[in-house]
Amino acid sequence: MKIGVISDTHGLLRPEALSALAGVDHILHAGDVGDADILDALRAIAPVTAIRGNVDDWGPCSELPKTDVVELAGRLFYLVHSADWLDIKPEAAGIAMVVSGHSHQAGLETRGGVLYLNPGSAGPRRFKLPVTVAMVEVMDGTITAQIVPLLD
Repeated sequence: MKIGVISDTHGLLRPEALSALAGVDHILHAGDVGDADILDALRAIAPVTAIRGNVDDWGPCSELPKTDVVELAGRLFYLVHSADWLDIKPEAAGIAMVVSGHSHQAGLETRGGVLYLNPGSAGPRRFKLPVTVAMVEVMDGTITAQIVPLLD
């Protein structure tokens, strides 16, 4: 199963992001959507699980859950906009991957047997950080992930 992970679009869905996510089986959006039309465009590619971020305080995006858990290919993925706001013990809850955003800085690390993925920001460039998404693959229960640069 191929999973596209995006965050911090802030109302901007770049054509490069759509191209990078083409062909995935599911999309996770880790908040700061900024415009509900972005979720509709992503749903044209694959089913979407999305949460709200700190900028999603009005309109349809404000109705998104603050956190969410989704089971994909037999593994549990926990979405929270900022990893600093984590309100569970992922290893105790059987979570395979925590997906967050907020910092606009992409990262991937393993802690306590749990993968922590921040796909970075796919929306407006912040500071001099790259514009990125992430691709996750689950094969035979094993999860692999990589950060995909959209712009230098």
